[in-house]
Amino acid sequence: MRKIKVLVVDDSLLFRNLLVESLRSDPSIEVVAQAGDAYAARDAILQYHPDVMTLDVEMPRMGGIEFLRKLLPQYPLPVVVISALSEKVFDAMEAGAVDFVCKPNTIERDKVGAFLRKELGTKIKIASTVKVGRMKRAESFPVSASTALNSNMVVAIGASTGGTEAIFEVVRQFRRDIPGVVIVQHMPPGFTQMYANRLNNQCQVAVKEAVTGDRVIPGQVLIAPGDKQMRLLKVNGVYQVECRPGEKVSGHCPSVDVLFSSVAKSAKKDAVGVILTGMGGDGAKGLLEMRKAGAATIGQNEASCVVYGMPKVAYDIGAVQYQVDLSAVANTVYSVLRPN
Repeated sequence: MRKIKVLVVDDSLLFRNLLVESLRSDPSIEVVAQAGDAYAARDAILQYHPDVMTLDVEMPRMGGIEFLRKLLPQYPLPVVVISALSEKVFDAMEAGAVDFVCKPNTIERDKVGAFLRKELGTKIKIASTVKVGRMKRAESFPVSASTALNSNMVVAIGASTGGTEAIFEVVRQFRRDIPGVVIVQHMPPGFTQMYANRLNNQCQVAVKEAVTGDRVIPGQVLIAPGDKQMRLLKVNGVYQVECRPGEKVSGHCPSVDVLFSSVAKSAKKDAVGVILTGMGGDGAKGLLEMRKAGAATIGQNEASCVVYGMPKVAYDIGAVQYQVDLSAVANTVYSVLRPN
């Protein structure tokens, strides 16, 4: 089997060496070069033609985000960003990075190495399958105006790899008349709050990281916390969420399956389920439960996915009622929300 050729870029020699050492323990990965700044990285790309690049956000001479913006138009290359807890990772995703890994906050070499082998290694393998041309922000269809929406419904959305940008493309088109929206995006703790704040500043609707007891109300989007399972409940006729620590389900916490399954039980036919880009199958079974309960279900099509994994599994098992391009997802949500 051909190994994935990786270029490691980090200005810290100590951390760079640890990265290289950790990745080289994976038999499916070959570290072909390493670089301490953007200029050395550019030269290494031309010389070694890597399949994937890992990139530090904070670097001297030229920062990682500026490097991404200048690099990718010339040399389309899947990039996994390595960053401390910072909103800059979302700038990197907007600039074309495939995914990100949070730098460990421990200095214990063995623990750091184990984390990098598992988390970074997995994301490198996913990134190697990505077609970078799909990372560009989509041109979305204008959402047609409507004065008659069923506000007693719930919109549930799930995504993983490539999802931060895909969710933004959908949510930025939602108007304040949209029924309550609940979202699971696979993301580490801390980043979900920053992501919610970022969407809140960029979109018409209110967006926040969910806490137990939050009501699901029109014009508001709730993002599942990065280390808790979020479920939809109906209490005294009012929808609200519960966010609790829990075991991983379908490999994730938060899990799209957990959210969708709870929506199927609590909202039944009064819901719309949307599954977007992502690796694996999280959300497919839950979306099928939603469809069987009478909800409308939407899946992102292959052509517009960064990774056509989760939507494909959902489509293959019959969970997807409408399969559409990312640019048409918001319009499709609005169309199924209008009462017949």
